[in-house]
Amino acid sequence: MNKVNPKSLIRSKWTKVDITNKEKHFIITLVKFDENQKIVECIIEAVMTKSEYSIDWRELKESQNWLMGWQ
Repeated sequence: MNKVNPKSLIRSKWTKVDITNKEKHFIITLVKFDENQKIVECIIEAVMTKSEYSIDWRELKESQNWLMGWQ
């Protein structure tokens, strides 16, 4: 399980284990917090295609799906 700090998500780099659409490397481009400092939106962008996806940031904790950094 990856340790993910919500405060340091912005501009963090991730590698997807199961590659789809030739998208392997990603970067977090947007993190929005509510008034209680809980994440309400997290946008991840594929480096190669520039496609953006809204994800649940907790998915990044799953090391069988995501690796920290670009590998």
